[in-house]
Amino acid sequence: MNVLLIGSGGREHALAWKLKQSPLLGKLYAIPGSDALAGLAARPAIGAEDFEKICAFCSETKIDLVVVGPEAPLAKGITDFLTRRGIRVFGPSQKGAMLEASKQFAKEFMDRNSIPTASFTVLYSADFAREKIKENKKYPVVIKADGLAAGKGVRICCSEAEALAAVDDFMEKRIFGSSGSKVVLEEFLAGTEASVMALVDGETYLMLPVSRDHKRLQDGNKGPNTGGMGAVCPVQLPAADLEIIEKEVLARFVEGVKKERLGFRGLIYAGIMLTMDGPKLLEFNVRFGDPETQAIMPVLKSDLLPLLAACADGKLAGRELELTGETCVSVVAAAAGYPENPEKDRPITGLYNPLPGVQVFHAGTAQKDGGYVTAGGRVLSVSASAKDLGAARQRAYAALAKINFEGMQYRKDIGL
Repeated sequence: MNVLLIGSGGREHALAWKLKQSPLLGKLYAIPGSDALAGLAARPAIGAEDFEKICAFCSETKIDLVVVGPEAPLAKGITDFLTRRGIRVFGPSQKGAMLEASKQFAKEFMDRNSIPTASFTVLYSADFAREKIKENKKYPVVIKADGLAAGKGVRICCSEAEALAAVDDFMEKRIFGSSGSKVVLEEFLAGTEASVMALVDGETYLMLPVSRDHKRLQDGNKGPNTGGMGAVCPVQLPAADLEIIEKEVLARFVEGVKKERLGFRGLIYAGIMLTMDGPKLLEFNVRFGDPETQAIMPVLKSDLLPLLAACADGKLAGRELELTGETCVSVVAAAAGYPENPEKDRPITGLYNPLPGVQVFHAGTAQKDGGYVTAGGRVLSVSASAKDLGAARQRAYAALAKINFEGMQYRKDIGL
């Protein structure tokens, strides 16, 4: 089976690493890919959003399955474009991708389908937003840019001043462009987060092992929100919480996409908050999480490729997952200045002799002068698997200690 992987980050590196293990795989290609991915997949010189050229490439090379990694091509309709031309795709339709591309659309979908979530108000103008904030007496509150913002469009505001500053940044300064043309003001939910991902074929779902992301930049969940600074998988949830998540989130999600004809054959990521009142849904993402994928793939014993193909074909029913029984801890190393202004072109050392049970997944790197340099905010993930969480943590941080670049920053409490 020839496979085309769309994307270039750490998530795609982990997916390529896993797909490469499949005995069903013929040739693997990546668009646009990365220098690090070149060892796993051929890289045609095509952009990830050049749908016409991607379609022509799929025809020329007899691609059997396109796997879409990032959210942006999904939101722009890559699945619709390719499937209309007879190409099989793992990834939701443009309508389905609205569940991530618009916070308003997602929250209203949750309400329509009785999925437990925080109360919310949609604010369509900066003046209206300021008015509602000044009426609010309870803090913290959450303010979310409506559109895509690379995981950085959420602010937890502990005061009126912070909330007004978020509105100014999103709606007046437009730090995320048109994604901030409207915002969602949301009730703050206290508790413990969990990342729940499931393969969905439009009729049923298959849940992946639960993982946990660490979104804040600094230890102790301090500092600004990031795209994610590390992850652990699997995470054991109380049986009662897991039952609610399956019945009231995943099952209702599948029924909702069927009823509303959203065309969803891909991966749904439910960001869950385990509150005192039970699990509640924070947000939907419509693709594999990053960095969670870098922690999930190493503990997945099952062949990923036939699962993705079955999903794209609407034939997921009866499929099961087999896990290795190990725990994986994945720690992100980020560039100096991340998340605002990451420093690039810093030489990276210590990449070439990873410890046993360790994988290094590249995100923001590029080859230069025979080595690698930093080329993005989140530079790489060190993923270590072991028989238990403590051993996996020890292995991950021992491996990370061998890697260095100027200004490297990472959290030391992933998995604690």
